[in-house]
Amino acid sequence: MSVTLADVAARARVSAATVSRVLSGNYPVAESTRARVLRAVEELEYVVNGPASALAAASSDLVGIVVHDLADPFFGILAGAVQTELSGAAGPGGEKLAVVCGTGGSPERELTYLTLLQRQRASAVVLTGSASQDAGDARALAAALARLTAAGTRVVLCGRPADTARDVPDTASLSTLAFDNRGGARQLTAHLIGLGHRRIGCVAGPSGRTTTAERLAGHRAALAAHGMEDAPRRIEHGAYDRASGYDAARELLRRDADLTAIVAANDTAALGVCAALRDQGRRIPQDVSVAGFDDLPFGTDASPALTTVRLPLQEAGARAGRLATGREQRPPGGVATLRAELMVRESTAVAYS
Repeated sequence: MSVTLADVAARARVSAATVSRVLSGNYPVAESTRARVLRAVEELEYVVNGPASALAAASSDLVGIVVHDLADPFFGILAGAVQTELSGAAGPGGEKLAVVCGTGGSPERELTYLTLLQRQRASAVVLTGSASQDAGDARALAAALARLTAAGTRVVLCGRPADTARDVPDTASLSTLAFDNRGGARQLTAHLIGLGHRRIGCVAGPSGRTTTAERLAGHRAALAAHGMEDAPRRIEHGAYDRASGYDAARELLRRDADLTAIVAANDTAALGVCAALRDQGRRIPQDVSVAGFDDLPFGTDASPALTTVRLPLQEAGARAGRLATGREQRPPGGVATLRAELMVRESTAVAYS
């Protein structure tokens, strides 16, 4: 006879609603009550989602990899490197099952996947990409991470700022691999200024995201360091895709037709910028220089090859995989910042008057 929610509630001496709250992970429940409910679930082998053996065990062989966009090469490189490390985590028979979850950049969907992975008793979760800057989203994420780590799940934040986990009470099972987005963006804009550019447009990423804020802060820091105007009309936000890069470039040129350089939120958006310039009959880099960010594989094959900032995506994904399986020691303080490197190619040049 199947075990029911009511059976678990009776064993734990709580209401069925409380059992439901504990298992959903979406509502605050006293730790002593939560422990009692989970103990009852294990003793009765109650199946919520997934096999009963995963519920009865401390953890499963499953590792969740949470990304924004499954089609974006940035996340593909990270997820692929993580999975490569998982495939032979403990030799023959010790492999982990990687489950890649695409959120579309939605904080709500991200929380849903974290809850589902907790229900499946994932042994580890690798959370990639930028985070929402909304205070409510940040609190909800911290609570979800706290539940995961309390349940014994290793959590690796890959590509998120070091302060993402500042509100998680117990961070002993949590590691952060942060990219130096701010420093990389500052290098990139300083490079253009050093070439003589004084009218620089910026195709920033989507507003309200940590990566966007860091890269925009680096761009502005370079302008300030050289005594240049931080003009809002020369900044346009958009998604990290080609279409947004195209539209943003057209809008920037409408506001200031004399721009001599445009920095883009990432390499994909930079391709859209290049297309917009060509459609207007402008040469790259003779009329307008273009630069991207991330150093994705297609950047060197663009015509002209794209000046960009290289992030160590392969290294980051591999380290995240080793941290997730306990094969690499947690970095000092739980945080490692990975260096960004300026890659100068043919798409940037001295400004022409």
